[in-house]
Amino acid sequence: MSGRLVIVPTPVGNLEDMTMRAVRVLREADLILAEDTRTTSVLLRHFDIHTPMLSHHKYNEHTTVGPLAQRIEAGETIALVSDAGTPGISDPGFMLSRECRRLGLPVECLPGATAFVPALVASGLPCDRFVFEGFLPLKKGRATRLAELAQEPRTVVIYESPLRLARTLRQLAEAFGTERPAAVCREISKVHETIMRETLGDLAAHFELNQARGEIVIVIGGR
Repeated sequence: MSGRLVIVPTPVGNLEDMTMRAVRVLREADLILAEDTRTTSVLLRHFDIHTPMLSHHKYNEHTTVGPLAQRIEAGETIALVSDAGTPGISDPGFMLSRECRRLGLPVECLPGATAFVPALVASGLPCDRFVFEGFLPLKKGRATRLAELAQEPRTVVIYESPLRLARTLRQLAEAFGTERPAAVCREISKVHETIMRETLGDLAAHFELNQARGEIVIVIGGR
C-alpha cells in the first residue's frame, strides 16, 4: 500500500499561524523532511511533536529524492517542511513533489502561510492580478529580467535579502522608473513587521541610508 507526501506550510513569523491540521499531520507522519532540522526543532518542541526528522535541502535533494520516493511507495507518510512558509515557493520541495507525481504517488499540500500573500494584500497595490517572481537572478540574466518585468502590467512580487535590498531597489528604480509605486514589506507576521509604501526612487534613497533587517518582500505596481 502506497504512502503519501504531505507538503506542510509552517509560520513565517508568529507561531500562532500554525494550523491545527498541520500539527496533526506532523504528529502522525512517519518522517518529517526539514530544510534545517535546527530551525524545525524549535517548531516541533513548541507543539510537542516527536516525529523523526531528516535533513532535506537544496544541496542534497538531487540525491535524496529517489530514496524518499521509494519510502513513500513502500507505505510511509512523509511530511515536508521548509524553514518558514510553504515548501516549493522559493524553497526546496518541487523536486520531490515532481518525482512522486511521476511515480503516481499521492501528493497533498496543506493550505497555509506564505510571506508574499499578506505582503501583497497589505501593500495597497492592486492584487487582483499579479506575478510572483521570487528571487531575481543574482548575475546572469538579471538586467534582462528587470527590463522584462518593467513592462509587466500586473503587480510584481519579489523576494530579497536585506543585504541586497538597497542595490536591488536602485536597479528597480533604474529599470521601472523612479516614480513607480512600490512597497517594501519586512518581517511579515513577526513582532517588527513593517510595510513602507513609496515610489521606487524614494524607497531606494531610504534604504541606501538605512540598513534593513529580516525577511523582505518587494511589491511593485504594474506598468
